[in-house]
Amino acid sequence: MVDPLRPAGVFDVVLKSRRVVLPDGVREAAVAIRGETIAAVLDPADIPPDARVIDVGDRVIMPGIVDTHAHINDPGRAEWEGFETATRACAAGGITTVVDMPLNSIPVTTTADALAQKLRAAEGRAFVDHGFWGGVVPGNDRDLEALVAAGALGFKAFLVHSGIDDFPMSTEADLRRAMPILAALKSPLLVHAEVEGAVADALASDPRDPRSYATYLASRPPSWEVTAVRSMASLCREHGGPVHIVHLSAEGAIAEARAVRAEGLPFSIETCPHYLLLAAEEIPDGRTEYKCAPPIRERDNRERLWTALADGAIDLVVSDHSPCTPALKLPEEGDFMRAWGGIASLQLGLTLIWTEASRRGFGLRDMVRWMCEAPARLAGLAHRKGRIAPGFDADLVVWDPEANLTLDASRLHHRHPVTPYLGRSLLGQVQTTYLRGRPIYDAGEIKGTPRGEPLLGRHDAPASDVR
Repeated sequence: MVDPLRPAGVFDVVLKSRRVVLPDGVREAAVAIRGETIAAVLDPADIPPDARVIDVGDRVIMPGIVDTHAHINDPGRAEWEGFETATRACAAGGITTVVDMPLNSIPVTTTADALAQKLRAAEGRAFVDHGFWGGVVPGNDRDLEALVAAGALGFKAFLVHSGIDDFPMSTEADLRRAMPILAALKSPLLVHAEVEGAVADALASDPRDPRSYATYLASRPPSWEVTAVRSMASLCREHGGPVHIVHLSAEGAIAEARAVRAEGLPFSIETCPHYLLLAAEEIPDGRTEYKCAPPIRERDNRERLWTALADGAIDLVVSDHSPCTPALKLPEEGDFMRAWGGIASLQLGLTLIWTEASRRGFGLRDMVRWMCEAPARLAGLAHRKGRIAPGFDADLVVWDPEANLTLDASRLHHRHPVTPYLGRSLLGQVQTTYLRGRPIYDAGEIKGTPRGEPLLGRHDAPASDVR
């Protein structure tokens, strides 16, 4: 925080660049830091003569990325991923705020006691600031208020089997009990929006090659997402509380979202790098590192997702980092139907999205809108995260958008180097990441000891306005 006893013109450090991404555009500027906070944004000519200045030249200075969709799995399944390894990956990827999903840890975060266990697991081990989503499961509606009081930023529900039995799917009846409570609390409901249809039964009676990605893709058709989003739009109209669709892959479901948003209701959408970069036609047989749910769809669908992102129908881009131990991907069998579904990419979001977005004519302000500002608003953190502005946390990433790199496993900081992006040529490289005014990653190395803090409780209103 700013020290009130220090003169207003005294700064600890000033970061200067010819490309600083500010709320009103990209321009030459200097970001003055005092304590943990951005004290001022200055014209370079106005930098005090006695200031300590770090001039990064043409490298970009932008807000630290806010990733609101990561499965850290700690406690209980830290062998899949843990707070230390996950947040090292965050620091290396320019992420300064991460929000942990409520499942794949043991226990799942569906009670205030489980959230307390999460906090203990993260204490002293997190390199970046971190928040927590709670979970909505059948029968825990009585726990929702206590979870909010304990600091949960919102709640996640599944409309299909989650992949683990201790986080069961919610039926419409379950959501009807939970949504009035969440609406009163102004707490968003995040939804894995797939509703299982008859296709899975048809595949079971007429089995196909499980090593073929086409088999897996056919088992989770776009209609599952369309049906689920339509159902959530109806419930949003009924209860009025904020609804957010996580990891949308089927562009055909966006029309339902557009309709409910046109009525002024709080309904938002995210997608992920794997849906914006990858295509079903390009996935080789047996390469189960590409498996996720909903699935990666065809090229035409990918192009329509980019159109929706460009026109604002999709609000934000987050990783959905969902790792597991390598054995659970069944690499020798290559069985898409039985392998764990989830893509590990926590460290790579900025580089992945910039590689593709820059090719399509998008700019640095688009990146900040999708990956910093909108996720901060979703999580109720927009009062201090996601922007370069006086009074905000001095969370910054300095990076070179022209740098080319070929991704190899030695660059990765998350626990297991299993990702579909190995060997890809990418554009954009993080140089330095600052958390609340101090470098936590620089020139390929993690700096210092973990000093990430928990972010408990929402602070902005309306809670789910991510646009």
